[in-house]
Amino acid sequence: TVILASSIGTLIEWYDFYIFGALEPIIAQKFFPIGNPTLATLAALATFAAGFLVRPFGALVFGRLGDIVGRKYTFLLTLVLMGGSTFAIGCVPEYSSIGMAAPLLILLLRLVQGLALGGEYGGAATYVSEHCDASKRGYYTSFIQTTATMGLFLSLSVIYLIKQSMGPEAFFEWGWRLPFLISFFLVLV
Repeated sequence: TVILASSIGTLIEWYDFYIFGALEPIIAQKFFPIGNPTLATLAALATFAAGFLVRPFGALVFGRLGDIVGRKYTFLLTLVLMGGSTFAIGCVPEYSSIGMAAPLLILLLRLVQGLALGGEYGGAATYVSEHCDASKRGYYTSFIQTTATMGLFLSLSVIYLIKQSMGPEAFFEWGWRLPFLISFFLVLV
């Protein structure tokens, strides 16, 4: 049960983390100034990278928190933070509506995603290793690594299915938000 729950949690966290990167071309156009497409793309990629840069800080913060209040509660907190920030990205108004607040909000939410992922990933591996037979720790913790890769596959599959079901024009207009909004339901799982 612990391995399954931790693996599903990791799958959901990485799904949330990867959809931003997969939808970067649309995010660049929706949340950054449109006068310079190259700059908008670079800014969106830098925002994507910011999530990776803060992961070590998330590991430090949530690792310590896990030692104090327990890994299960910390694990749940990171899932809620990740799912909430991912859902919020799907709700942020575009640059054309709120100007520079849009990229700033996206960056802030991306930083929360990175912190949550940093805390969840190591915490999940530790949680699994603490609850399994010592002779099989490597085997059982490998499921955490595997589900991280499956998160990428899931994110690309969801994006593909939504885009195919509504067509490229509707997907670009508003459908790109759906993979972010679906995160709310994944966190409930």
